[in-house]
Amino acid sequence: MTSDTPLWIPGPARIRSAPLTAFTEAAAERAGRPFASYADLHAWSVDDREAFWDLVWDFCGVVGEKGAGGRVLVDVDRMPGASFFPDARLNFAENLLRRDGSQEAIVFRGEDKVERRLSWDDLRGLVSRLQQLFVSLGVGTGDRVAAMMPNMPETAAAMLACASLGAVWSSCSPDFGEQGVLDRFGQIEPKVLIVPDGYWYNGKAIEVTGKVAAVVDRLPGVNKVLVVDYLGTSANVAAGIRRAEALDAALAPFAPKPLAFERLPFSHPLYILYSSGTTGVPKCIVHSAGGTLLQHLKEHRLHAGLVENDRLFYFTTCGWMMWNWLVSGLASGATLLLYDGSPFYPDGNTLFDFADAEAMTFFGTSAKFIDSVRKAGLVPMSSHDLSSLRAIASTGSPLSPEGFRFVYDGIKKDVHLASISGGTDIVSCFVLGVPTEPVWEGEIQAAGLGMAVDVWDQDGRPVRQEKGELVCTKAFPAMPVGFWNDPDGGKYRGAYFERFDNVWCHGDFAEWTEHGGIVIHGRSDATLNPGGVRIGTAEIYNQVEQMPEIAEALAIGQEHDGDVRVVLFVRLAPGAALDADLDRRIKAKIRTGASPRHVPARIVAVADIPRTKSGKITELAVREVVHGRPVKNKEALANPEALDLFKDLPQLAT
Repeated sequence: MTSDTPLWIPGPARIRSAPLTAFTEAAAERAGRPFASYADLHAWSVDDREAFWDLVWDFCGVVGEKGAGGRVLVDVDRMPGASFFPDARLNFAENLLRRDGSQEAIVFRGEDKVERRLSWDDLRGLVSRLQQLFVSLGVGTGDRVAAMMPNMPETAAAMLACASLGAVWSSCSPDFGEQGVLDRFGQIEPKVLIVPDGYWYNGKAIEVTGKVAAVVDRLPGVNKVLVVDYLGTSANVAAGIRRAEALDAALAPFAPKPLAFERLPFSHPLYILYSSGTTGVPKCIVHSAGGTLLQHLKEHRLHAGLVENDRLFYFTTCGWMMWNWLVSGLASGATLLLYDGSPFYPDGNTLFDFADAEAMTFFGTSAKFIDSVRKAGLVPMSSHDLSSLRAIASTGSPLSPEGFRFVYDGIKKDVHLASISGGTDIVSCFVLGVPTEPVWEGEIQAAGLGMAVDVWDQDGRPVRQEKGELVCTKAFPAMPVGFWNDPDGGKYRGAYFERFDNVWCHGDFAEWTEHGGIVIHGRSDATLNPGGVRIGTAEIYNQVEQMPEIAEALAIGQEHDGDVRVVLFVRLAPGAALDADLDRRIKAKIRTGASPRHVPARIVAVADIPRTKSGKITELAVREVVHGRPVKNKEALANPEALDLFKDLPQLAT
């Protein structure tokens, strides 16, 4: 295979059956001219955003009213400030629950311990009972419901019940430490907290009672804790937590009845997601019901090619935006295949076993998982029946060229490989797959429809086949409503619009290719990205610097073995030594206080840590030195000589 040959070219039958083809025909009719290529369609979608997004609404059958005025976009040139469908009324959950009947809506596996199936009628019934329970607990429009939950059916159903009432949903995974949970939910003051009685990971039952009890004690606004049964101990766990009740007991008084949906403005808040917490506590990013729905429908139907009765899987936790993306698949009539636990338990075949058994049509995972399967010597195309599989998606970190090749050599030859990239910031994608276009090794296929994506140099000039900043030059519906507790919008504007006025600067280092695709070279800031999971350095510091032996710490991501590993540098307190015992205790502290993903691969003691003249530690400069790259703007440092301490460290050579 050469770089001049695509890895995959969609056949005529696949192109004809793709929803994108039907959409392109509808767009041509609406525009009054044909579109000869995806590039032509994309150009129209950003040049005439009103016509494009209006067509997405109609083509995807959004349930709701556009409003008497029929306005699609006002304040068109403001970013932030543009408003989509300002007169519309809709409900997110109503759009996801448009189906009923006995066909499967959700199939769930919790490693090899739990398996459950819910029909559309089962799901609607559970949502109805949860809706009634939430109303009885005083949950209404604008109230927050928070969940520290595994990726299981009750989590999706609780989100839908929350959204049906116009309440705001926020979630994280149960492996977060106490402070990690409080850093998030402590800011948004939820009325109801939903937790499991524990969870399975790597074949082991993990208890959460002590952590939940400590969290609840520091969330005074929570008036009810609902404990979901997963390990079979919910009643006992609930007994040990203030204001807690087992969910089964709390639901007992309520029988399923017809669902009620509160239709609200397009921009009404739906989700609160969280930034990585690089420079402090995580930012609380508020996403709208209408923007999330329209963007996800567009991505699922047109870019992922989802059709009714497809079987959609994405390996994710409830602390990652891909969970929010996954559950929206219900709006396209797809069956959700949910998996919770280790993707390598009992071995690396687990997710392919799931794909085989459930006739999976869309397999979503991380670049790190694909690489791990490759390095393990597994060849799923030889060991599993993957004939139903139409698309494989990869995100979290850039998929290497070796990873691209392995998908076609080791998993399936005739499959649409969609490397996708976006983020929590937009709960969706800037660049992603196109099922009617070729796949080239190492490249994301294209910018998403309606997304005016470009790559700019330092001076704000577009560049081609040259690395630069990933930007979006026009407003789109999935832009956040704003940040929580940011009344003047200053934090929101500072996060994305400070670099280039009226232009979204995403913080990714990117490059257009000769084929019109794009390559993401990583984050252009200090966010860590081990295994494709973005984490923030501040969350590590918050744990480590509580330890008396540690005077100060600095963390970077080191490029290593085709991935990124977390390296933690520590300046020790007088008399302390970084021996095996302290190394172990530092890792344990981070694991329990933040999450297992935050644990560094290497811990190195240093005599000093470089800082700016204003006293801030400088992670980016250290990262450059570790990688043997020159450090710019050393004059901004108060102690530039400290950078020499990070050069050619033997601890980081292997």
